[in-house]
Amino acid sequence: MSDERIYFDDFKPGMEFDLGSRTVTEEEILRFARKFDPQAIHIDPEAAKKSPYGGLIASGGHTASLVMKMFVDNLLHTRAPSLASPGVDELRWLKPVRPGDTISVKVIVESTRPSASKPDRGLVFVRHEVTNQHGELALSMRSKAFYPRKPGAAA
Repeated sequence: MSDERIYFDDFKPGMEFDLGSRTVTEEEILRFARKFDPQAIHIDPEAAKKSPYGGLIASGGHTASLVMKMFVDNLLHTRAPSLASPGVDELRWLKPVRPGDTISVKVIVESTRPSASKPDRGLVFVRHEVTNQHGELALSMRSKAFYPRKPGAAA
């Protein structure tokens, strides 16, 4: 698929979108956690060494926020602006994200459904997969969002 605008009608089960990669720094882990999730495993490197994780790890909320930022920057703002999301159905933290880890994000379309009440849009169900630099799955999430139909496609 090209880089042109994507509408509800363009989404097909199995489609994948590579949202790129980014390296997570200790500074940003600490900054996020101090403000939003001040647990020792996220804000105190010495205490984190004594935890079951053996060192500092990113808050799950931080990792999910990074995924959302990459989703917005690399798909929603560039090719497929959504009309809103009714929510996340599943969010799993499978592997800790550590300082220096490089995470890669992929979005896979699982299914689509035209809106029964608003024919100008449809609902797209996706799975987000976040892997670290070792190819290990660190986070998985299932979500859905409404997207506009192609002009003239609405019934």
